[in-house]
Amino acid sequence: MTSPTAPPPASRVPEAVHRRRWWILGTLVLALLVVVLDNSILNVAMKTIATPAPVGLGASQSDLEWAINSYTLVFAGLLFTAGLLGDRFGRKWTLLAGMLVFGFGSLLSALAAGPGELIGYRAVMGLGGAFVMPATLAIIMNVFERHEQPKAIGIWAGAVGLAIAIGPITGGLLIEHFWWGSVFLVNVPIVILALGLMGWLIPNSKDPNPGKLDPVGVVLSVVGLVALIYGIIKGGELADFTATEAWAPTLVGLVALAAFVVFEKRTSHPALDVTWFRNKVFSASIGVVGIVFFALMGVSFFGVFYTQSVRGYSALQAGELMLPLAVAQLIFAPRARLVVDRIGIRLTCAGGMLLVTAGFLGYVFLTATTPIWLLIVIGFVMGTGMAHVMPPVTVAIMGALPREKAGAGSALNNTFRQVGGSLGIAVLGALLSTVYRNGMEDHLAAVPEQFRSRAGESIESTLGTAEKLHLQALVDPAKDAFISAMHVVSGVSAGVTVIGAVLALMLLPGKSAAAPGGPAGTTGAQGRTDSDASPAKV
Repeated sequence: MTSPTAPPPASRVPEAVHRRRWWILGTLVLALLVVVLDNSILNVAMKTIATPAPVGLGASQSDLEWAINSYTLVFAGLLFTAGLLGDRFGRKWTLLAGMLVFGFGSLLSALAAGPGELIGYRAVMGLGGAFVMPATLAIIMNVFERHEQPKAIGIWAGAVGLAIAIGPITGGLLIEHFWWGSVFLVNVPIVILALGLMGWLIPNSKDPNPGKLDPVGVVLSVVGLVALIYGIIKGGELADFTATEAWAPTLVGLVALAAFVVFEKRTSHPALDVTWFRNKVFSASIGVVGIVFFALMGVSFFGVFYTQSVRGYSALQAGELMLPLAVAQLIFAPRARLVVDRIGIRLTCAGGMLLVTAGFLGYVFLTATTPIWLLIVIGFVMGTGMAHVMPPVTVAIMGALPREKAGAGSALNNTFRQVGGSLGIAVLGALLSTVYRNGMEDHLAAVPEQFRSRAGESIESTLGTAEKLHLQALVDPAKDAFISAMHVVSGVSAGVTVIGAVLALMLLPGKSAAAPGGPAGTTGAQGRTDSDASPAKV
């Protein structure tokens, strides 16, 4: 019986919701799975989509990058608005709307007739995903008490690992037995099931004092990100970052993003409240999220070409080789909170980043004949590292904000994650393309001039040209050039993650500080209620 002197806080979770919180989490994980699953499936299908029609769409490397980035850029550009809409009108309704749009975009993507259509329909999927992702995490923050949030967020993060495991294998099976569009069509029944469960189980929640929308900020962020990434991709495609087509959009993007920051500082209703970054733990956690996904997404983009184009594995086998990365996340992510309790968030995250670094360095030693068990070990090491980075920093980010701002906080967390991944694909993809082109330059003399430019664009283009023109002598140089490019990108990625480890060591709290999600609920916020946990005070 509740004592009159210790009434339960009025803002805490209602008992009816509390009783079904784990069922709600399961439903949210299903929604998360379908969004993450799609990208991991797409990685396996890229080789097939790059194949000329009728097997694929004949997509170039730039097309493949944009098939990923069109989704990511729309997703990241609209996350702020999606989070604010969820806080304002109700997270359940934005989640349901996002799932409907995502399912519709998946259906259109499956029926795309060319690379341009696929890129456009992927943008529609990104629009839906922008409303799904922040809503899932925001709802978790509103159906779980503070002391259970680290465990729930660990499971939420572990679901990403599960999607990484299911995605490539599912994609491999579909590619082997059906046409490439089946990797998108598979989303539709999952979306239908998730919609039914969401309508039944998930309660609605919203901010009682929501902020106004910020259309100027949204437009500036979208223009800035799209222009910046386009310029980087174009520079890699042309192997010349000084070309006007590359530096001009890059400059436009940087100017737009600078204007976005200035505007957000001055407007009375910013989409991004820049004062949140006064909290060094919040800022460091956001930075670590962006850094780890910058490195990981860039490397995962070339991993599928290493296993399929260089090593000759099928799409299904390539998916199976990604299992160790996924299994490690699935095992360790829900348990990362136990490590944080023992050694603190600083050492946990820094150690995780160094494990990811070790995985990247492992790629530097891969060749066309390396025993495949080494790739399996590398994947497991990287997955273990990520499992000890993402849950703690997510808890730190969300714990720094009051519960009623969970939508905005979740949007910010996922924005930096997606922007980091998008930049990783663009920057590291451009680096990969440039180094590969340089490596193939002396081997293309036998290729007719009209095919030469396309033949040197990527390993898949080279192998396709070699098969079409019966130039078998190009195969081994193409593999060697790709492996050399992969080594360069892996080394750069390792350097980036070392920076993340240093950032974690310098700015994240140690064991002596109140860890996010601990008894106090927020970092350095002992004894405060949710409504008092303003990030500017943390």
